[in-house]
Amino acid sequence: MVAFGRLNGTGDRFLVDYEATQEGTKFLVKSFDPKREDMGWNLAAAKGMETATKDFGGTDRPYNIAALPRTSGGMYVYLYPAQVKAGVYPLGADVRYSLSSDGMKIVEKRQMHKTILEYAPPADRSESVAGGYHTHVLSDIPEDTDVMLVLMRQPRVPETVGAGGYIFTIAVDGTITVANQPK
Repeated sequence: MVAFGRLNGTGDRFLVDYEATQEGTKFLVKSFDPKREDMGWNLAAAKGMETATKDFGGTDRPYNIAALPRTSGGMYVYLYPAQVKAGVYPLGADVRYSLSSDGMKIVEKRQMHKTILEYAPPADRSESVAGGYHTHVLSDIPEDTDVMLVLMRQPRVPETVGAGGYIFTIAVDGTITVANQPK
C-alpha cells in the first residue's frame, strides 16, 4: 500500500489524499474527501522522510524518497536519484537511512553508491540488451537499489555486480546468485 498526502500545519497528523493498494498486477486507488487523518505509520514515515531529507541536503537533480517499515522496528528511508529522462534509469548516489519508529532519530546512515550511472537502451533499437554490469566500492554485496534497478528498468534484464571479490547476478525476478567464490 502507498499513501499520498502531506503533514498538517502543526505536523501532528498526516493527511491522506490518496491510497493505492496492489491487487494482482493492478493498483486500486482510493481518494479521501475530506482527507483521512493518520497519526500512525504514515505520520511517522512522513517525519522520517523529513529527517532523512534534512540530513541528506540539497542536490543538483531531483531525488525520490521512500519509507519502508523494518521488521525489527523503526523504518528505512531511501533517497535515490529520480528518473529524469524517459527510458534512462539512474543508479547510484543513493543513501539508506535506518530511523527510529517515530522517524525523528537517525539510527544509521548507509551510502550505497557514490556516483550515478545512467542505464539507457541502445540507440539502435534493432539491438537487444542481455544485461548490465557495475562494480561496488562501498560494500561487498549488492545493495537494495541494485535490485530495484533490475525490477524497474525496461527492458527488464539481469544485472551483474562485482563486489568484494565476488560476482553476483541479480535476476529479473530480483533473486541474487553468487557466480564465484574467492579461495
